Amino acid sequence: MSDYNYPIKDAEFIINDLIGLERIVGQAGLEEVNSELVSAILEEAARLGTEVISPLNVVGDREGATLDETGVRETPGFADAYRQYIENGWSALPFDEEYGGQGMPKILGTAAEEIWQSANLAFSLCPLLTHGAIDAIEKHATEDLKQAYLPKLISGEWTGTMNLTEPQAGSDLAAITTKAVPEGDHYRIIGQKIYITWGDHQMTDNVIHLVLARLPDAPQGVRGISLFLVPKFLLDENGKAGGRNDVQCVSLEHKLGIHGSPTCVMMFGDKGGAEGYLVGEPHRGLMAMFTMMNAARQSVGLQGLSASSRSYQQALAYAKDRLQGTRGDGSRFPIIDFPDVRRMLMLMKSGTEAMRAFAYVAAAEIDRGKLVSEPEQAAAHHARVELFTPIVKGWLTEMSQELTSYGIQIHGGMGYVEETGSAQYYRDARITTIYEGTTGIQANDLMGRKTLADNGEVLADLLREIQDVAESLVAAGAKLADIGNALQRSVAAALDTSQWILDNARNSRDVAGGAGVNFLMLLGYVCGGWVMGQSALKASEKLGKGAGDAAFLKAKLITAQFYAEHFLPRAGACMEAVKAGPESMMDMPVEQF
Repeated sequence: MSDYNYPIKDAEFIINDLIGLERIVGQAGLEEVNSELVSAILEEAARLGTEVISPLNVVGDREGATLDETGVRETPGFADAYRQYIENGWSALPFDEEYGGQGMPKILGTAAEEIWQSANLAFSLCPLLTHGAIDAIEKHATEDLKQAYLPKLISGEWTGTMNLTEPQAGSDLAAITTKAVPEGDHYRIIGQKIYITWGDHQMTDNVIHLVLARLPDAPQGVRGISLFLVPKFLLDENGKAGGRNDVQCVSLEHKLGIHGSPTCVMMFGDKGGAEGYLVGEPHRGLMAMFTMMNAARQSVGLQGLSASSRSYQQALAYAKDRLQGTRGDGSRFPIIDFPDVRRMLMLMKSGTEAMRAFAYVAAAEIDRGKLVSEPEQAAAHHARVELFTPIVKGWLTEMSQELTSYGIQIHGGMGYVEETGSAQYYRDARITTIYEGTTGIQANDLMGRKTLADNGEVLADLLREIQDVAESLVAAGAKLADIGNALQRSVAAALDTSQWILDNARNSRDVAGGAGVNFLMLLGYVCGGWVMGQSALKASEKLGKGAGDAAFLKAKLITAQFYAEHFLPRAGACMEAVKAGPESMMDMPVEQF
């Protein structure tokens, strides 16, 4: 089993050359955030990921979390790794300095997050949920709640969770029944939640739950949901974890993957009601929770990349070592010399590089929105982030199903054997298309809120920008022109498809529902081609100047060409599937399925 090796060189190229982080932060007077700082942060994070967190990946998979009378017991070794994670300040990296954060750009937090996820996906879910809780509290809670909880959450001394789902209410949040009964300056929370990631553990002295529940006078449906902060331990007069609240994990789910991440069934109010505090306005809890969910959706998209990248690393090492073929002189050669193995490796390499670049570009768009001074510009960046979010979540995680499967295939029969470790990445990746909103839910969001709601204006603006990159590639000539022509064809497919949707979706809800996933995947392939095309232009420019690592830059050009040849043609197939309409899927009688 290969060692974990975060691709720092690719990350630095994306952050410094493709995105141009120094230009973004320079507008806000953050001159200390430069390429040297980027390298230092990535190298130190990679050290912790490689030496401390990654070795626990297989331990978590084989041993997992357990539940006893004292609560959830995390995988052996996780607590010490988490201690080192918070002692080195990683939890605070991207957050507001007012509450103890380091104030670093989102893009650096995203790059570090990829390291934790690639090293150990199950472990990384704990800080991921905490970061989402921080976002929701920071944007919607009272100042008293912020002062009481944000410093400990940002430092990582406490962790956070998201409590939405109930046994009778999966994605249909309108059906939740958890109650919140007013009592003085707080509320009594009574109900059960399921699928709560890292809902309990012993790594910190408190766990802070964000819980959706209904007030007694709540209207029906999602308009009647409120959000509450429910700590595992109530705070004493000094703001420290004190007496136990009426909340506990009553069972753990037995899952296909991410065994090291405890997925809990949580009971609130088994002894009369857990003490909770309102976050945001009454009956507006879903809006507040979506702050947390949207942050989590980009992070889950990053998980798709992370599992794929780790699977690729292992498959590559195996392909270089595994002797299979025999030459005429009797000598043997490794399977990486076979064209079909190279095809799969190139699909994994080009796919992960496109996924990484797109995920980082989406994160940088959040930074742009925060750092610009003009409200109109900030709104434009926010709209772009909103458009990117379902594509990042949906496309990256769906791609991970394909790429981690190639990882197993390259191993042959050994890939199907658990001891080699390749199967774990495939199993771990499988949940990413499901939690924080399935691919179908992301597609509905992309269709409804991000395309039909504004008549496709934000999408059209993005496609014009991608078309400009395609034209620049064509103008550059040679191999770049081939990439540009392929990108132009995919943009044309995206424009044609989006117009077809605008013309037809309002006539029948089945149009949007039936076409959504193919439309999402189409835009994912196009966005991947966009960032790979930009990477090719930048690599060619640097080679022309004799700057940078020539071998790396030449490989980047080949990878971009391969992506254009093997992934971009899929945009046309997605277009044809969308334009076929929903009739064949909806006309089939239920009894004939």
